[in-house]
Amino acid sequence: MAGLLALGAGVPGSAQASVLPSVRASVADEPEADVAYHGRVVLAGARLRIWMVPENNGPAALPNATVRVRLSAELADRQDLAGGCARAGVREVVCETGPLPLHGRGRHIGLLLELREPSPEVVVRVDTWWNGGATDRNHANNEHVVLALDTGDAYAF
Repeated sequence: MAGLLALGAGVPGSAQASVLPSVRASVADEPEADVAYHGRVVLAGARLRIWMVPENNGPAALPNATVRVRLSAELADRQDLAGGCARAGVREVVCETGPLPLHGRGRHIGLLLELREPSPEVVVRVDTWWNGGATDRNHANNEHVVLALDTGDAYAF
């Protein structure tokens, strides 16, 4: 690894110097989209309800993206997930957003997740798993952490 790092370091016209412009060009060619999620989380016993709407603040439309929901509690073995959603781990679910038009909303995503056992609280993390190949410079509106207490109350994000 050390040899790799030293190869061409600081040498004008080296292989390293010729690779950088093409990397910059490919990043510049990627579309840019600002994906955001807004929704609610409700915990009641061993049931966690999540409702969210993805949206795209632009500047480019996206054909699809993938939202990830991670929990601090384990999911029950059996889940009846909404279309376009799949279990990605013991505490994780992913859902496609569908098309995200420029300055528009995607499909509403509703999840009713069964937990392995009741919990007094669950931390829910929502973020973008795949951004449709676009660059998103504003992660503040698509990375959320919500603490849901077992009260049946809705917690917004």
